[in-house]
Amino acid sequence: MVTFRSHPIVHAAFVALLLSPSAVSAQATLDQLMSAPFATNIAAAATGERLAWTLNERGLRNVWVAEGPRFTARRLTAYLIDDAQELNAVQLSPDGSRVVYTRGGDYGSNFDDALPVNPTGAPFPNKTEIWSVPFAGGAPVSLGEGEDPVISPRGDVVVFTRARQLWSAPLDGAKPAVRLFDQRGTASDPQFSPDGGRIAFVSGRGDHAFVGVYTNAQTPIQYLAPSTNRDWAPRWAPDGTSIVFGRRAGAGGPPPRNSDIQPAPWSIWVADVATGEATKRWASDKTLEGSVPSTDGGINLHWAAGDRIAFLSYQDGWPHLYSMTARGSENPMLLTPGNHMAEHIALSNDGRHLYYSGNLGITPGDIDRRHVVRVPVDRATPEVLTPGTGVEWMPTPLGSGRVAAIGGTAQRVPSPFVLDAAAGAPASANTPRIAIGESQIPAEFLAAKLVTPKTVIYTASDGVKVHGQLFEPPPGGAARKAAVLYVHGGPPRQMLLGWHYGDYYWNAYAMNQYLASRGFVVLSINYRLGIGYGHDFHRPPHAGVAGASEYLDVKAAGEWLRAQPNVDPKRIGIYGGSYGGYLTALALGRNSDLFATGVDIHGVHDMTADVGSRFGGTAWRYERSAARIDSLARLAWRSSPVSAVNTWRSPVLFIHSDDDRNVRFAQTVDLIQRLRVRNVDLEEITIVDDTHHFMQHANQKRVNAAIAAYLEKKLRP
Repeated sequence: MVTFRSHPIVHAAFVALLLSPSAVSAQATLDQLMSAPFATNIAAAATGERLAWTLNERGLRNVWVAEGPRFTARRLTAYLIDDAQELNAVQLSPDGSRVVYTRGGDYGSNFDDALPVNPTGAPFPNKTEIWSVPFAGGAPVSLGEGEDPVISPRGDVVVFTRARQLWSAPLDGAKPAVRLFDQRGTASDPQFSPDGGRIAFVSGRGDHAFVGVYTNAQTPIQYLAPSTNRDWAPRWAPDGTSIVFGRRAGAGGPPPRNSDIQPAPWSIWVADVATGEATKRWASDKTLEGSVPSTDGGINLHWAAGDRIAFLSYQDGWPHLYSMTARGSENPMLLTPGNHMAEHIALSNDGRHLYYSGNLGITPGDIDRRHVVRVPVDRATPEVLTPGTGVEWMPTPLGSGRVAAIGGTAQRVPSPFVLDAAAGAPASANTPRIAIGESQIPAEFLAAKLVTPKTVIYTASDGVKVHGQLFEPPPGGAARKAAVLYVHGGPPRQMLLGWHYGDYYWNAYAMNQYLASRGFVVLSINYRLGIGYGHDFHRPPHAGVAGASEYLDVKAAGEWLRAQPNVDPKRIGIYGGSYGGYLTALALGRNSDLFATGVDIHGVHDMTADVGSRFGGTAWRYERSAARIDSLARLAWRSSPVSAVNTWRSPVLFIHSDDDRNVRFAQTVDLIQRLRVRNVDLEEITIVDDTHHFMQHANQKRVNAAIAAYLEKKLRP
């Protein structure tokens, strides 16, 4: 049983919102919008044309499969209650005969991701387990508790992590899992050799990390070129004789000179597995641009065909793909030139092409979309395979040479598809697509009710250009309308001109559409610190704890709305979650004159927590003077919403789950007490035992209804 604590007026508005005739007939209802199924975790077998993915249908999460040439979607599992159990890490055996996945936990969290999630209040909650099920159908078999499963190239066993070590179980679950070894570090990222006979892994040791190679119970674990550094991301050469890995400095060193983000240089090393010796192949610049990328997949190391190593770097100001020879003297070749980013990167089965999601194309607004892009590993000739006004992501090469992905439009709910564009074949907007799973979109989902968001570009007070998406309500009603500013979380995110590839922001897109259908002018902004616009925008100076410069973008967005002829300047609200909740709280505290009300969803409110560890390492380091820590703490305090309580006048609704694994629940507990002392008009909704991501669909639906009801009550009395 989930417990809510809220004001009776919010409850009454919530009921009226769901039952009002206008919501049922003239507009898309909240239930209709939230009926859109969310597809993700797409994976393919190494041979043939077998696909698997997960689909979340109103909280019913299941594995679905399809097989060429017809690719008829078929539900493989039968989880038929909204029990908040996430499905993750989907993969197929090399021959496609079995599907493996993880069920449980909260992946995408900052801590405690593998612990049980239990918003239903079950006396004995589900454990996080790895499951295996035949592709042809049948009952799933548990391989035991664990996470991060990897199937052997031989298709016989699954290796996964449990209790800091690597474990192995037969693919069909015929025998219990066994622990492979017991080493002193925390084992992660297991990678099978091409023949399946050995496993490379990362052994985390706190302030340093090694790459290890396990062969069998009789052979000692070999550590490759051990040092005081942190080594990670091991990847095998196709012939199994070498391993490429990333290396960055271990912990320690002098404390940072200031609170701004510091350079984090890294390098690429190639190790001879027979001897354990390694050679540095490439090193980044010791600059912010040369730092370890913080976009999807990090450095995205791949050992490609032609003995080439491919990787991702921000060194030219954008997260781009590069490649170089594994053992030669060639400098890295830029594969993806131009002002666009690469994410969701996959290597083709023959190793000759890289596929990625990129905001690249010739259609106006493509900087705020994603398309499937293909580029050879040895030539700078990227090709957009899905041009147009749609949004497509997570390209997944099939064993046949074709590629699958997920995509939709501003209106059409995204679903999997297969693009009939084999390697070397030209692609265009007319390239045939085989749609998969569109029949799972409920009939009550009314795509025609959705608006097409428009690109907005405005300028902050310090000259930074900021992109946003404007959701305009249907014609009619008052000449000047209430407006709502939506602020995403992350902050390394980018809201798009269509449905989003992340479930949290998929829901935000649906909410913005719903608010527009209720008559609000809605502006969703991509403030600095976000991805999609290059390095300088992603890693700006004086941001976050170092001065909250990104708030300038939020304030400028409110001012832009206030200047619009169809907006009532006295009825501008704001809402956001996580880092968006942080910026919402800053807006209400600093500029109650601009933002009349807001909804703060699990926001960060006090940046001074653990300020010493943030800025100076451990207690024994004499460089950490009290004066310096005090100075940094004062800056962190000024960057926090708690410092603006005295000027906070606008009413606010707080929403937070108390099993939040991204933002501590204490952040909201503390701010509420501070605002109560100041007699600020506030309401709260506390959700018991759900997480940052509202894993139970019923909870997400109630949260969405409460957001809309509160904004209507405060902005449209």
